[in-house]
Amino acid sequence: MILGISNLYPGDAVEAALPDVAAAHRLLSESDASLVPRLEAAGARAAGSGFDSADLARHVDASVLGLARLGLRHGRLGDDLHDYHCETHVMEVAERRLGHLIDALGHGSLPPADWLALLVFSACHDLRQRESFQPPGPVGGNEAASIAETFRILSACGFSPEADRETFITLELMIAGSTFDARPLPHPEAAELATAAGGALARGLGLWLDGERPDWTSDPAAKRGERLGRLAADIDTANVGERFDLLADSALRLCRERERRAGRDLNRAGSGPTCLGFLSRGQLAYFFELHRFSSREGERVYGPGKIANGAGVRRVSAGLLQRFDDQPPANGQAVLDAFAELAAAEVS
Repeated sequence: MILGISNLYPGDAVEAALPDVAAAHRLLSESDASLVPRLEAAGARAAGSGFDSADLARHVDASVLGLARLGLRHGRLGDDLHDYHCETHVMEVAERRLGHLIDALGHGSLPPADWLALLVFSACHDLRQRESFQPPGPVGGNEAASIAETFRILSACGFSPEADRETFITLELMIAGSTFDARPLPHPEAAELATAAGGALARGLGLWLDGERPDWTSDPAAKRGERLGRLAADIDTANVGERFDLLADSALRLCRERERRAGRDLNRAGSGPTCLGFLSRGQLAYFFELHRFSSREGERVYGPGKIANGAGVRRVSAGLLQRFDDQPPANGQAVLDAFAELAAAEVS
């Protein structure tokens, strides 16, 4: 579509194993039969009353197929578990965060089709997590590959690139905007991308498009995708404004995923320093420096929670560093256990 990167990433063995929504239903019925009804309920909530039932079914089917493929590729249904970027994250975004957004803003604040686009985003924005090839520009390789697969999922679920062009472009820009640059600021290279660097790309996606596709604002589909992309980025990173126990849990899951992907055993000494850095200084950097709300709606709903969590993030990070000030951690698991204890004390 408008970014021109979706053809760079072909399908893989997981797509071949789960070519359609029927295959996804079979897999999920054997592993966790609650997931499909939960997504159907989230879809019904997003659509509201009076929405076309066939169109609702297409959106739910795309969400089910996306969740099943992620679960098989990087979740508990396969053999390459990612503790954070898995089906658990799909459900926390699709159910808890999107549902809270609807309750807080009111269903009528967005058209039903926008809520349903956010549902499909929830299931598809993290489909790929191990892409080594990076396309030109600020969109990450994982996100670009996820866009490509999302296009194929949409086609498999009855969407047409011609008749449903707006849906394809909207999700293309939503997923592109979820690219999260965690490198320290100022950006170490690519000065021309400085306006789009640091944290979620959604905040700077429009500025980048101004340079690459200056006619994008005349395309209603692109304008919708950029607008919804900012809201999508906010629900993707809404852990900053959720209850402190949920924020702490997300940090622990991300830490375990990072160590697993790096091949570091949490029970060995080598994982101690990296876990300590991520769960102390790393959390401070994410919370106070990198994270910024991208939409007014996201800040309205989750901003107060972020303000309330700030002092706790500082206390837990300082307490964790103090815990290991005199003696380095024996291993990464010791750091995770200490972090969990300090976070629980904040909640109690």
